[in-house]
Amino acid sequence: MIRDRALFVREETVRLISIAKTGHYASAFSAAEIIATLYYGVMRLRRGEPAWPDRDRFLMGKGHAAVGVYPVLADYDFFATDVLDGYTRLGNPLGDHPDMRRVPGIDFSSGSLGHALSAGLGMCLGARVTEQDFRVFVLLGDGELHEGQVWEAAMAAAHHGAGRLIGIVDRNRFSLDGEVDDIINLEPLREKWEAFGWETFEVDGHDPAELLPLLTRLRDEDRSRPALVIANTVKGKGISYMESEIGWHLGWLAPEDERAAFEELRSGR
Repeated sequence: MIRDRALFVREETVRLISIAKTGHYASAFSAAEIIATLYYGVMRLRRGEPAWPDRDRFLMGKGHAAVGVYPVLADYDFFATDVLDGYTRLGNPLGDHPDMRRVPGIDFSSGSLGHALSAGLGMCLGARVTEQDFRVFVLLGDGELHEGQVWEAAMAAAHHGAGRLIGIVDRNRFSLDGEVDDIINLEPLREKWEAFGWETFEVDGHDPAELLPLLTRLRDEDRSRPALVIANTVKGKGISYMESEIGWHLGWLAPEDERAAFEELRSGR
């Protein structure tokens, strides 16, 4: 089921970007299995109730991949599916980056990267005060880890024992400016997070058989420190010529290329 939902995320990403005439295919594709696993296998949510107080929260540091999340929110009946058909059009609430004030089911707005982990920590600490039992999942891009605020939040989360905070790094190794480690080397990444006091794991970010049991366990455990999952992924996963090709960080497919993209996605290569 999760692989089917990941295909759904990729196909809808292609369809919506065809409406906008530009968009972030590759960033959404690398996170497709992560998104599908969280929404269809891990997070505690109620269909049709995006404001349920005890829902698990999901924040996107890499908010430019929101095009892959909007179809899932509509699938959860958080808003009407026909809203998707006006993606990025004037007056439509669905933009290239998510707006928590306009899109039911979006827990935090993005645009300038680097703030989501801090906001997620604040939600965890707020839940502690109000004695609520939800978990907070924060999806970070590895290029986003160049932002200093991420590490301030990491240090603070460990200090405060934010055991209900779960970070996931989409480690696709590419950003808008090029290869992430060529710009500022992140390695040894796992050891860095461990040194900041996080319980740290590493998985194949395209394999639900690895993602699902780990994220489920982290969601259900009562822990005294935050957890970080490094999900090794391929940017543009699913379309051969997009994989790890920096030019597809932002782009648009002509109609004939879009048809070929759907065929390749459905073939599963």
